[in-house]
Amino acid sequence: MKFRLWRKPEGRAGEWYYCIKHGTVEEGPECSARDRLGPYATRQEAANALETARTRNQSWENDPKWNDRGRR
Repeated sequence: MKFRLWRKPEGRAGEWYYCIKHGTVEEGPECSARDRLGPYATRQEAANALETARTRNQSWENDPKWNDRGRR
């Protein structure tokens, strides 16, 4: 039988996160780090987390330095 110890997620009050598991914004981490994006400075920034990630991913995919697939 395998037991897991649960630790309360660490963070600071005033930090905002977006939980991808629940699709919610939370102040201070309530969910596991693997299920959240952040921290963000404001609730609105956290609410836009998926769009921010999408924009960054597109930028990286179009950046030849980032997307060189190991070729030099």
